[in-house]
Amino acid sequence: MSIVNVILSGGVGSRIWPLSRKSRPKQYLPIFKGATLFQKTVARNTSFCDQVLVVGSIDNYQLSRQDLQSTGIEDFKEIIEACPRNTAAAIAFAAFACQGEDILFVTPSDHLIESGDAYMKAVNRALELAKEGYIVTFGLKPTKPETGFGYIEAEGENVRSFREKPDQETAQEFIQKGNFYWNSGMFCFQAGVFLEELKKFEPKVFEASKKVFDEAKEGKFDEELSLQIPSISVDYAVMEKTQKIKVVPSNFAWSDMGSFEAIYEYNQAQGYPIDSNGNMVIGSELHTEFVGMSNSILICTADAILVLNKEKAQDVKKVYERLEKEKPDLVE
Repeated sequence: MSIVNVILSGGVGSRIWPLSRKSRPKQYLPIFKGATLFQKTVARNTSFCDQVLVVGSIDNYQLSRQDLQSTGIEDFKEIIEACPRNTAAAIAFAAFACQGEDILFVTPSDHLIESGDAYMKAVNRALELAKEGYIVTFGLKPTKPETGFGYIEAEGENVRSFREKPDQETAQEFIQKGNFYWNSGMFCFQAGVFLEELKKFEPKVFEASKKVFDEAKEGKFDEELSLQIPSISVDYAVMEKTQKIKVVPSNFAWSDMGSFEAIYEYNQAQGYPIDSNGNMVIGSELHTEFVGMSNSILICTADAILVLNKEKAQDVKKVYERLEKEKPDLVE
């Protein structure tokens, strides 16, 4: 039995455009004291994982290789998807590539986590539960009524329900109840247990993913076959349906770095310059003045400028989606 850190690296980080592009998604941006989120993910988990397995896309696997090699890791496995088919298929591919008894510790590549005692305690508990045959998710104690995350309602380590991203009022209710946790998108389970549950609840995803995996040539997946895999999240496919689910309530510092609000908070904690009205400039050394604006961010790249109020950070995705249709070169 091996403990395998399955790193999911297929996201594009549309909410932090124009920093994040299809050619260099947010997990590969060296903006965290010179390191990338991908590198920090690998480093954080090497002490208790025997193997690294990266599931990435045909568009970014070279970036993953570069980040791994720059951290001194040469011994790793990789799965290169022909096209994105969401997290249920990505994790299925990883499970097919491992032995049934192997424990998969599944982590996104683009989260910022403080790897101290609280993190180690949570991971060790998840590994214990996985060895007992459970499918484990990590619930993060909320620090604010966040509307950009899904939530887990729990009773101890038992999951009562999964909740979609709430509105502000509902998020506030979750905080007040005290037994709701942010859904971290991190999981731990035996490869064989996961595949059994996937086959039970989403047989089409299981069969189509297995066919793609089995018919790969020299590690390359067939795109036409891949497109036949239903695009379903692992939460919807397995986590919300299985009776084997457990949650590890966790207190480690965590952010999905999924918005400019999260980057603003990170930069602020690092002592990054902010004016007296809470305005921040990212990507430019030019002297900048904000008039009549507060808690705003100006982001500057070689070919684009974005100005936003940080409370509207989730809306950047709409800009990205519009540009994808109108000016696709700006998101490449």
